[in-house]
Amino acid sequence: MSNQKGRPVIVGIGEILWDLLPAGKQLGGAPANFAYHATALGAAGTVVSRVGNGDSGQQILARLDSLGLDRRYVSVDPVHPTSTVEVRLAAGGVPDYVIHENVAWDFLSFTPELAELASHADAVCFGTLGQRGAASRRAIGKFLAALRPQCLRVFDINLRQNYYDRALVHEMLMRSDVLKLNDAELPVVTGMFGILGQGSEAVRNLMSRYPLKLVALTRGPGGARLQGIGESASHPGFPIPETADTVGAGDAFTAALALGLLRGMPLQQINAIANRLASYVCSQHGATPPIPAEFREAFRENSDVDSGRTD
Repeated sequence: MSNQKGRPVIVGIGEILWDLLPAGKQLGGAPANFAYHATALGAAGTVVSRVGNGDSGQQILARLDSLGLDRRYVSVDPVHPTSTVEVRLAAGGVPDYVIHENVAWDFLSFTPELAELASHADAVCFGTLGQRGAASRRAIGKFLAALRPQCLRVFDINLRQNYYDRALVHEMLMRSDVLKLNDAELPVVTGMFGILGQGSEAVRNLMSRYPLKLVALTRGPGGARLQGIGESASHPGFPIPETADTVGAGDAFTAALALGLLRGMPLQQINAIANRLASYVCSQHGATPPIPAEFREAFRENSDVDSGRTD
């Protein structure tokens, strides 16, 4: 089911924050970045999160408005502050994060309004960081339970610091259609569950253990591999003339992946578009730069394909 204008409703649920980058303050948080890029590609992107009741939180809400995102489901916490993350850039613009605790999104709650949103979402993206707090973990679990069976469930694992555990990863893998992770996270996940193999073999063994329809393994500048059931697609990535930073590139990739699956596009085509978009984001500062119209057009060409997940 799509919204009244035929745009699939794509939800990012979890953390939202200010990335404190060397170049200045930028909107961040994987779910928010994901929703932004989904909107830029032609979907109706929606953010589910929580901000503090202060200037910093109001600035996030204003920023979401300026980006054209539906932020009706970003609640305001009267006690806990808006999240900020210190981002330090290593060689090649690769970020290292200092993430503060006990912030507003740690206290996300499930409401009747979120239940209504879940009832008509076409795709939802979630990770582990947004579930580090007991309250937000319960809320996200209830949201996933309220989704329609045909909603595409994308687990963008996003392992950060010590904010995950085996039980959470197992539960989310059991509830997901798509897993997206990078080549540094794959051995961590397989090690958790005693899954043998490396690279593509490890991915296939992981898929035999869990009810996943697709695993997206990203390899930084080396592109990505999409492993479906009986179908796969590899892409070497695109050269980046000059990297500004890599913040948000993975979230852009995930948004293109989700929308491509909803549009019923071939995996090879999805992989090429997602890699090109991720490379473009790496050439820009921050996670939510303006996106050229050519990316949206790539999905519009497939707009006659019915929305719905591919098995």
